[in-house]
Amino acid sequence: MATVLEANYIESLLGKEAEDLLTYTAKVSQDLLHLPGSDFIDRIWVNSNRSPQVLRNLKHIYSTGRLANTGYLSILPVDQGVEHSAGASFAPNPIYFDPKNIVKLSIEGGCNAVATTLGVLGIIARKYAHRIPFIVKLNHNELLTYPNQFDQIMFADVEQAWNLGATAVGATIYFGSEQSTRQIQEVSQAFKYAHKLGLVTVLWCYLRNSTFKQDQDYHLAADLTGQANHLGVTIEADIIKQKLPECNNGYGAVAQATGKSYGKTNERIYTDLTTEHPIDLTRYQVLNCYCGRVGLINSGGGSGKNDFAEAVRTAIINKRAGGTGLISGRKTFQRPFAEGVKLFHAIQDIYLSPLVTIA
Repeated sequence: MATVLEANYIESLLGKEAEDLLTYTAKVSQDLLHLPGSDFIDRIWVNSNRSPQVLRNLKHIYSTGRLANTGYLSILPVDQGVEHSAGASFAPNPIYFDPKNIVKLSIEGGCNAVATTLGVLGIIARKYAHRIPFIVKLNHNELLTYPNQFDQIMFADVEQAWNLGATAVGATIYFGSEQSTRQIQEVSQAFKYAHKLGLVTVLWCYLRNSTFKQDQDYHLAADLTGQANHLGVTIEADIIKQKLPECNNGYGAVAQATGKSYGKTNERIYTDLTTEHPIDLTRYQVLNCYCGRVGLINSGGGSGKNDFAEAVRTAIINKRAGGTGLISGRKTFQRPFAEGVKLFHAIQDIYLSPLVTIA
């Protein structure tokens, strides 16, 4: 009976798309993937070069919150006070100017971890560092410099994260930007030191280049974001964060727009490995995370008016594609506290549900 009610609930949110998302068979077989599960750390990570301290902290993240010991992750990120400005981010719900409420939302929301700035975590570390895993976001793009620029710069260092009791560090690289070479080098060195101190590494593998915007926004293209993911696991990110793909063939679009060759691709990506279906596009992102050995967490999935429907849809796509979970920020903290908690639980229910299976 619970499954019937749940199916009706999903259909009430997603309408006719629900059946397709729940029953679609993926282009690439799940047999190629290393799927999330309660034994994920023992099955995948004990064979890596990660130290016992890193494995312990990674296990801590995977063992916290409502999704504990499932192999799935639900994370609250709130670095938007820097990335989008505090006023723009927190004016809709001023309680989140206070760092205490950011951490409280992650705990009440049943999250595996909270990812935010050095300042937010540092100011409340003694009260909360033992209650939920902290992910210190090391770099940010700030929007106070005039004219506005888009460059991830270091605001904190790994030792500061370690000193406040963090479990992990996070960083963003704008792959494709003029600054990406420097960012790759900075983050690679930071992740190396983080692993030395026993901290987990989380990488936001974003694209940033005005040329990627053509007839569609190819910042969300499966082939380009997939390659960004592959670069991310190359510098030993333990968890990859990527936006949900909405299109494909970004390589071709850039080449056509510029009249010059761009990067390297292969037609079989588009004929054998993907279709236009969002589950296939996301599975390609998973493939580029060493076939799921490194967990993929997504965000995004539309900009409509129903955050609950969009969040549930994104969770279904990520889970059925073989992903590891969702990261949910403004959709949760720019609404009343109780509604933010409810939205987290709606997302987590998808990962807990036997109704939503791997495609």
